Amino acid sequence: VVERGPGAAYHMFVLMEDLLDKLKLLSYEEEALRRHNMRPLSRCPWPAPAGGWRRWQRRPRRTVHYFALPTNPGEQFFMFCTLAAWLITKAGHPFEQPQEYDDPNAIISNVLSELRSFGRPVDFPPSKLKAGYGEQACYVLDCLAEEALRYTGFSWKRPAYPTEELEEEEITEDDAELTLSKLEEDVVEEESDNEDNFIDLNVLKAQTYRSDMNDSAKQEEILQSTTDAAEWNLEVERVLPQLKVTVKTDNKDWRIHVDQMHQHKDGIESSLNETRGYLDKLHNEISRTLEKINSREKYINSQLEHLVQEYRSAQALLSEAKEKYQEGSGGVTERIRVLSEITELLERVKQETEEKGSSMTDGAPLVKIKQALTKLKQETIQMDIQIGVMEHTLLQSKLKEKSNMTRDMHATTIPEATVGAY
Repeated sequence: VVERGPGAAYHMFVLMEDLLDKLKLLSYEEEALRRHNMRPLSRCPWPAPAGGWRRWQRRPRRTVHYFALPTNPGEQFFMFCTLAAWLITKAGHPFEQPQEYDDPNAIISNVLSELRSFGRPVDFPPSKLKAGYGEQACYVLDCLAEEALRYTGFSWKRPAYPTEELEEEEITEDDAELTLSKLEEDVVEEESDNEDNFIDLNVLKAQTYRSDMNDSAKQEEILQSTTDAAEWNLEVERVLPQLKVTVKTDNKDWRIHVDQMHQHKDGIESSLNETRGYLDKLHNEISRTLEKINSREKYINSQLEHLVQEYRSAQALLSEAKEKYQEGSGGVTERIRVLSEITELLERVKQETEEKGSSMTDGAPLVKIKQALTKLKQETIQMDIQIGVMEHTLLQSKLKEKSNMTRDMHATTIPEATVGAY
């Protein structure tokens, strides 16, 4: 367990370097990356460019700390899954290679289950591996690489340090003087910096001749050097930038294009000569095949001529039969139209007959009359009852009025009799 101190944040970089060494021991470039057309991880994060820094800046780079820093999460996760599956298979456990459209959670779960089967502890959530980089990703790949090395029988040995011998520093005559080889190296460097320019050979020849003359004069005059080597090197470093060869551009670069055109022309002519033979052969074969087809066609026509005549006569009879059928079908159509009119008229007559018969045999009006009479009788009875009630009421009112009048009359006669008695 790594202690969480000030250097814990850089532990995954160290772990990634160890992982790269283990992957190289397992030959991951040949067995895993080339199969999936992937670029390997580079030990040097910024290698020296071969074609200039401008071209190099456009290239995608994979450093030794590829799984430690976030660069492209999708690509990192795919490479993590690919390496994990290859390491699990390398460790003796069969594991299916994940595809691009597989479920990431399922892939991570399978990888962690295989890691637990090796007896390795997993004390982090599976979501940490979904990004494809980080300390957890480096830890998983490192554990799987160790298991793969253990399965292949690899064992680490103690390092053997070479014995270093102290060599006396010797200053040769070539280091003390600016020779033609040094000048040629400067010219080569100037050519690599300016690829589009051409070297002026006359100027270079003059400088070379001048350098040779100076060397020969020095060899004749100075038989033993009394100059300090350090001072001489300082002087060389000071003067060296001024000894650069001036390169002049040449406007005759069209000659290169002309040579290329001639080369392409020769290549086209040679290819044309070779291809023309194949084309002629193909033309002859096609011509022979067409001749065979024409002869077979003539033979078939001659053999089937009587059948063709019979077919033509049968076709003529068929056309006559079709004409007769069309004429007959025209008469049938007219008769069908007349039949439809007669049928429609017959249906109309039947409908009128049915209406008259139903009106003659229909007892609905009688039923309605009977119902009306019954209703009138009921209404008459009700009116008679109402009239009787009204007469009875009127009689009672008359009798009551008469009794009231009689009582009033008796009431007026009695007091008069009493008054006469007194």
